[in-house]
Amino acid sequence: MVENKFRPIPMVDIKKEIQLMKAHLNQSIMDVMESGMFILGEKGKELEKKLAYYLKSNYGIGVANGTDALQLALLALGVGKGDEVITTPFTFFATAEAIVQVGAKPVFVDIDEKTYNINSAKIEDAINKNTKAIIVVHLFGKAANMDEIMAIAKKNHLKVIEDACQAIGAEYGGKKVGTIGDIGCFSFFPSKNLGAFGDAGFITTNESSIYTIIHKLRNHGSEGKYDHKYIGMNSRLDEIQAAILLTKLNYLDKFLRQRKEVAMNYTKNLNFFVKSPEIPKHNEHVFHQYCIELDNRDDLKITLENNGIASAIYYPIPLHLQTSLHYLNYKTGDFPITEHVSKKILALPISPMLSNKDQNYIIQTIRAFLN
Repeated sequence: MVENKFRPIPMVDIKKEIQLMKAHLNQSIMDVMESGMFILGEKGKELEKKLAYYLKSNYGIGVANGTDALQLALLALGVGKGDEVITTPFTFFATAEAIVQVGAKPVFVDIDEKTYNINSAKIEDAINKNTKAIIVVHLFGKAANMDEIMAIAKKNHLKVIEDACQAIGAEYGGKKVGTIGDIGCFSFFPSKNLGAFGDAGFITTNESSIYTIIHKLRNHGSEGKYDHKYIGMNSRLDEIQAAILLTKLNYLDKFLRQRKEVAMNYTKNLNFFVKSPEIPKHNEHVFHQYCIELDNRDDLKITLENNGIASAIYYPIPLHLQTSLHYLNYKTGDFPITEHVSKKILALPISPMLSNKDQNYIIQTIRAFLN
């Protein structure tokens, strides 16, 4: 086994990223402190404007987190009790949780074995008279098959919400994800490619009517002070997080390029040993995660751990097998591709801060294990 002469390697090196932009971050936070405005202030408005421009969306709305973004999107589209929403069973729990929170029923469709995104060819079989929307997850930073999904939605008069919480900056057919469907939802959890110093989220839409509703819903359904047109929620993006995100937005494209360079190095050196991520030509993958697939995944994870290398399993229990969703009456075997992948997939460290030395050490450790 290769000897690790370097420091332990985390999944993503947030501390190193912060050191790079520390002076700018400190000034941004100080600006907010000196302004005395901490909720719905100028930094939030500036972020909404700049991020909407970056994504080429007509409207952008800062919210408290990515889960709220999904729930607000569903509420804005009128999804509620008696409705069904089609989505993938291979994603973070929040995707289904938001559907349940508005009173609707999640309906799962198996994933594509190459992309790990929802298999668009199977969506129509899940549509019935109660189906109201599709939540498409752009998993690990790679866009789903939006041409087919949008065609299916149009044919069946369904709304499309893009769960782009892992995919800020990713593209499909030259368009940024989150701007193709009716609504896009983003998370700025600290470990995301664009991360805050706590919870934060964002919503995009090109429809003024949707923007108007969400703008009210995120602030207790208020149209003006003490004038509440809707039953909304308290989901406001605070000024300090907005200031941090504004600073980090300046580094985003550079960091995404560096992530892609790390991913290309992994693929070049591991492709003959494990199944590497597929990168379709019409996509711009942003590699929130770099996941390999192999039979002895658990043994490799232990080996990496013993050699100071972090790794992670996304997702060991698919959504249709979660205890809290047993009432949906799904069972083992219902989504065989999802269940297969959940037992084989392993995420490797990926970060714009990952040095060539660390990359090579990770690659050498994996190859030594497999040999």
